[in-house]
Amino acid sequence: MLAKGRVLNFLKIPPAAILENSNHSRRLSTEDVLERERKYAAHNYHPLPVALSKGEGVFLWDVEGKRYFDYLSGYSANNFGHCHPSIVKAIQQQSAILHHTSRAFFSDVLGEYARIVTRLFGYDKLLPMNTGVEADETACKLARKWGYRKKNIPKNQAVILFAQENFWGRSLAAVSASTDPTSYEDYGPFMPGFKIIPYDDLNALEEALKDPNVCAYMVEPIQGEAGIRVPKPGYLKGVRALCDKYNVLWIADEIQTGLGRTGRRLAVDYENARPDVLVLGKALGGGVYPVSACLADDDVMLVMEPGTHGSTFGGNPLGSKVAMEALRVLEEEKLAENAFEMGEIFRDQLTRDLDKNVVTQVRGKGLLNAIVINRSKSSEAALPKLLVPIFDVADAWDVCLKLKEHGVLAKHTHEDIIRFAPPLVINKGQLEESVDVIKKVVNSMGK
Repeated sequence: MLAKGRVLNFLKIPPAAILENSNHSRRLSTEDVLERERKYAAHNYHPLPVALSKGEGVFLWDVEGKRYFDYLSGYSANNFGHCHPSIVKAIQQQSAILHHTSRAFFSDVLGEYARIVTRLFGYDKLLPMNTGVEADETACKLARKWGYRKKNIPKNQAVILFAQENFWGRSLAAVSASTDPTSYEDYGPFMPGFKIIPYDDLNALEEALKDPNVCAYMVEPIQGEAGIRVPKPGYLKGVRALCDKYNVLWIADEIQTGLGRTGRRLAVDYENARPDVLVLGKALGGGVYPVSACLADDDVMLVMEPGTHGSTFGGNPLGSKVAMEALRVLEEEKLAENAFEMGEIFRDQLTRDLDKNVVTQVRGKGLLNAIVINRSKSSEAALPKLLVPIFDVADAWDVCLKLKEHGVLAKHTHEDIIRFAPPLVINKGQLEESVDVIKKVVNSMGK
């Protein structure tokens, strides 16, 4: 609790003095930016020590003017690159006309947005939200209500299945489904009715589906935060068949994998497997505005009745207009196709040229890729295994720091995995230039 004197001292500071930009007379350094954020912002992230001030296309610049390749893309929110001209123009134009009404009224934009999205992805209805975790939670609520209304599950007994190492946010419901102690530790008690099963294991899924109270299975087609884990061929078709067999909704969490990221419009398109509930987010807002959506057919979606679910900002005119423009860019610029082509080149070059003593695996689809760092290597490979001295090479954080020094910004997930996900607008020349940096940096870690 704040001391009374401290509160009174704060109130004596004129608001104009608080709001004034005290740094307007001098250029901020990286350390200035880092120190100010450490002092005034909660420490719930551990960012790389880089202070960014500008972005364009696949590039970012820090406050000193150094240029970087962006290989994180805002966790795939920036699929269309930084400051895409037509997306920026859309947000500028709509914000000057009508930016927010709430769903208490109709607007002239939401219906058109819903029409475009439902037709593009092949569903009857869209339920608009803002963030990915909100849209995933919407899908869970929808599944439970469908379970009670359509499957006749006894009241308050519905079960939703999730895959091990899933990640869909950090709300209390999301961490209740997590198997990562960093996400769930000290946040209990947890949501009832959630059950965890192994990922990419159809036998385990079928065994869990035998419970008649299961209403849904929510899964990422490719697991993102788990380290870009790609399932075996046929897994998604198998999920579809099993959910049909046991009358269970399949919820596909395509918040990170959707909208061209994996080289298809959706990751499920690789197997032509259609989920009952599709969840989109991140890139749906073009990297400039939080937009997410839950899609389903009428048989599922219409269990939601007026007043039973909503969002103050979900479906607002500004977000709707931005999402429409983002989807137009995705389709007209053929970014899924570009992601597929560039991803093939990326993985081929890294698989061929990276030091196998440093990297044990290159994996991914499209422009959602990862490398697995070998955190130890032997000095004498010919010796019997038990006699080999083991020396630490590096962890993923060390590699990310060195990549930053050489002009590539990427972020680790877990101690031994680095995700590489540049904007989908990257061209071959930019890809090859940045891949050369990645190869030199990663290979240097083994010397």
